[in-house]
Amino acid sequence: MAGEWNIEAADVDAYLARVGQRREEPSVAALERLARAHVEAIPFENVDVVIGRHRGIELEVVSEKLVGRRRGGYCYEQAGLFAAVAEQLGYQVQRTVARVQPRKSGPYTHMTLVITVEGQQFLVDVGFGAGILAPMPLIDGAEVDQAGWTHRMTLRDGWWVLQKQDGDGWDDLHEVLPLVHSRPIDYQVFHHYTSTHPKSPFTGRVVVMRLEPGRFRRLLGREYQESHPDGTVETRTIEPVDLGKTLEDLDVFLAEDELAALLETY
Repeated sequence: MAGEWNIEAADVDAYLARVGQRREEPSVAALERLARAHVEAIPFENVDVVIGRHRGIELEVVSEKLVGRRRGGYCYEQAGLFAAVAEQLGYQVQRTVARVQPRKSGPYTHMTLVITVEGQQFLVDVGFGAGILAPMPLIDGAEVDQAGWTHRMTLRDGWWVLQKQDGDGWDDLHEVLPLVHSRPIDYQVFHHYTSTHPKSPFTGRVVVMRLEPGRFRRLLGREYQESHPDGTVETRTIEPVDLGKTLEDLDVFLAEDELAALLETY
């Protein structure tokens, strides 16, 4: 039902220019290149939510923001845009939902994608806090190096669980029930909760995340953290005077009024 998703609102050529890729016929390798390019080019960030200026997750709005203004966004924006582009390029895309931090009873609100190509299914999670660069094959026990951190898919009671290696064990990041086919209204409901509820992790503080090989950077409120696969973590406090420069280092470029509004909450 491509019509209900209004995928034509995403300009494929403009998107490909934004992420530095060219048109390719659908293949596993091409999907891997496209997903990696997306995560590396488009930052995960929630600035508009924090300053109360989020205009919604309709594809026209998302495309103008992430492609036209070269901003970032969170899962509904990132995954929604990627899904529309992937479908126009010829991929079979299923939009679904994950429960984040299932061991801690996290909410069932995270938008993610299951994409089928060359007879294989992959979890493509470009909007998961910039934590995943490469698609994860939906094969029980499949492990993939994600920028230096090993991740695994585990099938548990019908749910696909995305795990990250933590020492000798595995940490559950989220779980997906892929048989559930979501509709646009579902994400409108999830987005409303995520962008307005006082207990949402995205309403009370700025969240920016960037992943690249060997380095994961994130800004959570005033705390800036840089992590590496060897376990080293560098943490520092960001003072208001340094916020603009820090955001630019994370590829988030705000207009003066946007930065001023963010500083009021900072």
